[in-house]
Amino acid sequence: MPSASASSDPKTRSPFDDLAPAPLVAAPGLSAAAQAAAAAAAPVPKAAPDIPVSPCHRPRSLAAHAGRVGREIRLGGQRVSYELRRARRRSIGFVVAPDGLTVSAPRWVALAEIESALHEKSGWILRKLHEQRERAQRLEAARLQWCDGASIPYLGEAMRLVLDARIRRTVLHVAERAAPGVPRLALHLGLAGDAQPQQIRDAAGRWLERQARRVFAERIDLYAPRLGVRVRRFALSSAATRWGSASSNGSIRLNRRLVHLRMPVIDYVVVHELAHLIEMNHGPAFWDVVRSVLPDFEAARRELRSEVLPVFE
Repeated sequence: MPSASASSDPKTRSPFDDLAPAPLVAAPGLSAAAQAAAAAAAPVPKAAPDIPVSPCHRPRSLAAHAGRVGREIRLGGQRVSYELRRARRRSIGFVVAPDGLTVSAPRWVALAEIESALHEKSGWILRKLHEQRERAQRLEAARLQWCDGASIPYLGEAMRLVLDARIRRTVLHVAERAAPGVPRLALHLGLAGDAQPQQIRDAAGRWLERQARRVFAERIDLYAPRLGVRVRRFALSSAATRWGSASSNGSIRLNRRLVHLRMPVIDYVVVHELAHLIEMNHGPAFWDVVRSVLPDFEAARRELRSEVLPVFE
């Protein structure tokens, strides 16, 4: 898995780019140069997972194609806004981005011909617009407002935040039984009921970081001996586009946000990085190393690629 922001140091492997959400999508038939330009311009927004909407979450309005102005057309009975760009090119191209559809056409092509091409590609366009809108809704649902009762994921399970001024330190309560729709995990924060969102975020964030260090260290201690490798240094990272990295000197870094995901997914990332201490590439020998301790790693890998992590604001 090549990294868009891979280190220039050939001794360091940064194999994961799975945090980066879906890039711009170019329609079939778009020229190679145009596709390359679209990919280079693709934004890398912060990612985040499906979690219950908290009582203090105030969803923002979702404009179907915000920022795309200019023209409209009806495709498959739906009204679609698009931005028309005239360019020095030989063909008509389409790019679907998170904020809508862009059509690039030669200056000499008439509008009627452009609209005909839009109708020809209508199925593809509508499908990609739907996928982008659906992802935007998932990201919006995962955007947190920090208050009493907010829910965030911890090790793949919903965890409710509880403000409790009676305690001085953060304590996780695990209920043996919980009512339907109520998380069995409750993180009690030593804060007053009128605490500011930033205070709540900081308190929860400090606890999550401690848990990330503990959980990741335990998984490293479990799998390193099985692979016959020695980790000389382990650190957390806050990378926007990498789940982890490994260096030939025995150092590995793991993204702190992995603590939101299920343990099988965490195990996959840990083993992936440990395997790089043996094979500093992604060739067949590397995947054989991963498979030697995680025979079914492909399922966790697929899950990791589909995850949307909570947006901490």
